Amino acid sequence: MRESTLMEKVTRRTISSFIFFIVSSTILFLAGKSSAKISHNGDNNMTALFLFGDSFLDAGNNNYINTTTLDQANFPPYGQTFFGLPTGRFSDGRLISDFIAEYANLPLIPPFLEPGNSQKKLYGVNFASAGAGALVETFQGSVINLRTQLDHYKKVERLWRTNFGKEESKKRISRAVYLISIGSNDYSSIFLTNQSLPISMSQHVDIVIGNLTTFIHEIYKIGGRKFGFLNVPDLGCFPALRILQPKNDDSCLRDASRLASMHNRALTNLLFQMQRQVKGFKFSLFDMNKSLRLRMQHPSKFGAIKGLKKGKKLVVELGSGEEYSAVEGREL
Repeated sequence: MRESTLMEKVTRRTISSFIFFIVSSTILFLAGKSSAKISHNGDNNMTALFLFGDSFLDAGNNNYINTTTLDQANFPPYGQTFFGLPTGRFSDGRLISDFIAEYANLPLIPPFLEPGNSQKKLYGVNFASAGAGALVETFQGSVINLRTQLDHYKKVERLWRTNFGKEESKKRISRAVYLISIGSNDYSSIFLTNQSLPISMSQHVDIVIGNLTTFIHEIYKIGGRKFGFLNVPDLGCFPALRILQPKNDDSCLRDASRLASMHNRALTNLLFQMQRQVKGFKFSLFDMNKSLRLRMQHPSKFGAIKGLKKGKKLVVELGSGEEYSAVEGREL
């Protein structure tokens, strides 16, 4: 692998607060509660990492499904700054989950659909799919929805029972950390596909949160206890949605931002309610919404010198003079 370039160093700074928060509170604190050690040697104290959700975490599952390039990242310039080639990650380098694995002394967590990785799957599996949502209807037929990701997880759980035996598998499932990023596409798809909601915004949020609640309870029923969550970013300020603003005044798309805020309030309430009511349930919640807003409002603090609007592209100039652009697209 090549040395990290400036872009990846900027990425490191951009997610440094997340790394500190999620690793210390989710992996070290929660795993430490069960006296588990993170290890590569396959011993009985290994802590695994399971990943679910959308393109914030997808490490290449969409490479192996019949979809469009809108939902794939297996072509340049993806992957150029670390791997030297596209891997299916929606990044020029690594993802948040890759940094977490590194800090936890785990290998890179493989995509579930990647062939020939049965041994690596003993350390965890990545089920995420770019474009996926908690709703089956979200970009249906082009992505792996959360319900199907859960079905894939159950296949791995059965593999673990075969490899480790019922009791040892149960212990490992309980020690594992489950990281989830879901919801963005359930809201952005409304605007990107020019839909009109047949129900109110609050009812739509309730359905998304309801599906996520069912998912969490299913993982819990199998034995999962330790969860990490990313909330939904300020979707209305994403370039792909800002260009839909009818006023064309560079403002954020208000309804999309409102849906994100409603989702995040409901998610926070859900998690604290589960912590009170569900025995052994532990969670960490990273405020991705606030984190990205800070970076948009104060880009120079995080390595970007200036942002320039060129047509429908948002171009960010870095300290090296390099320019990176974010163009309209639906991947979230």
